[in-house]
Amino acid sequence: MRILFVTLIVVFLDQLTKFMVKGLKVEWLGIDLKGMPYGSSKPLIGDIIRITFIENPGMAFGIDVGPKLFLTIFTIAASLFILYYIYKHRNDGFLIRLSLALILAGAVGNLIDRTFYGVIYDYAPYFKGKVVDFVQVEFWDFTFLGRTYTTWPIWNIADASVSVGFLIILFFHNRIFKHDEVQPVDTSAISPPVDGEYPDPLADDKYSVKDKSLLDLTAEQLKEEELALNNIPSEKLIQEPITQEILSGTSQIEDTTKNADAGPGGTDKDTD
Repeated sequence: MRILFVTLIVVFLDQLTKFMVKGLKVEWLGIDLKGMPYGSSKPLIGDIIRITFIENPGMAFGIDVGPKLFLTIFTIAASLFILYYIYKHRNDGFLIRLSLALILAGAVGNLIDRTFYGVIYDYAPYFKGKVVDFVQVEFWDFTFLGRTYTTWPIWNIADASVSVGFLIILFFHNRIFKHDEVQPVDTSAISPPVDGEYPDPLADDKYSVKDKSLLDLTAEQLKEEELALNNIPSEKLIQEPITQEILSGTSQIEDTTKNADAGPGGTDKDTD
């Protein structure tokens, strides 16, 4: 929420310049700014940019959209919404937060004029004051919303702040509202798998895929399968517990008749 310091600075500069133009006298604070007579003008940068004091009962740049009270209430609602949006998106990118802070500053700056200036300068009740404008820029004549302007509408810092905020959104909207797009996968470069290219997810370091098929057999079938692998007739089946060695196909049943050895003393037969 530190971006709101931008809002506070802009509002302060906006009100300070308006008081310097219109004048302000607060005796108990020792403030006495003379200001400029209403309608007077003096050059700032030649005749291109002038300081001209007028008061605007409508929106920014002198645009009138309806009753003052409606405009004031609308501005209050809009300012509260922008403030909530800034808080909700306080961790978003800098540009969106800066643009909203500038728009909020402009709205609040002119809202202060409409809400309090009528009472401060004793010409209207609350919420029915006029906005102080003073920056005049000579430009070409043009018509907007049915009204012909012989010079660029006179504005103030609050108006400029709102305009800059909208221009940031306009020119940098691609960066502000950027979303990560899912890139399509190019499957043309992917070759189909061949046999044995991808390991069986059920296989582990101990058993092969072929050995896994033995798990679907019954205990009796496993014994027969083991005997068949070792060329042992099924009638010689020995009822022994099935172990992991049978499942792995690594156990071997020893044929003692082939491995019998007479030894150094010959066979154990009677010599009588």
